[in-house]
Amino acid sequence: MRRVKLQKGGQMAALLLALALAGSPAMGLPASASADIPWGAGCAPLAEGEERTSATCGATLVEGEALPPPGAPPGLKEAIRAADEIRHRPYVWGGGHRSWLSRGYDCSGAVGYALHGAGLLDVTMVSGQLESWGEPGTGRWITIYANREHVFMVAAGLRFDTRGNPEGVSGPRWHRGWVAPSGFTARHPPGL
Repeated sequence: MRRVKLQKGGQMAALLLALALAGSPAMGLPASASADIPWGAGCAPLAEGEERTSATCGATLVEGEALPPPGAPPGLKEAIRAADEIRHRPYVWGGGHRSWLSRGYDCSGAVGYALHGAGLLDVTMVSGQLESWGEPGTGRWITIYANREHVFMVAAGLRFDTRGNPEGVSGPRWHRGWVAPSGFTARHPPGL
């Protein structure tokens, strides 16, 4: 892939264009997703007294690294930081289950590592076990989508997943793209 150096002011123009396209129905996002979840979008202006949440401020994705939104709670920041630590590791079936530290991670090992880094998970779990972890439904900041075969995490509007990577890339990565959660159970950490 060829890198293009942006002139002064060009980065802001590129960001604004990307944000406009990300919220566009033409980009394949369901209307409810673009309205409810800022998939990789920046912060929206708030009225005085309103509180920042994933609905008003999404994490930013910069060269594959997720940056939490301003005012995010510590648990979200810690989960994102932990996920960022392993975002370049390869996919390894069973990776992250014998030990939190592994040369590579599978889907549940990667999500578990992020949750463990935030102090939200003490023991490793496979995807089927994560179907009943935490509290039911979508979270304010973090949602885990799990079934017996796969699991992924959405944190402040970004998806942390081992699926959907470019050809030739494996392992856990951050994604802006929407994935329909049909067939998955939504769970979230208490308070997040």
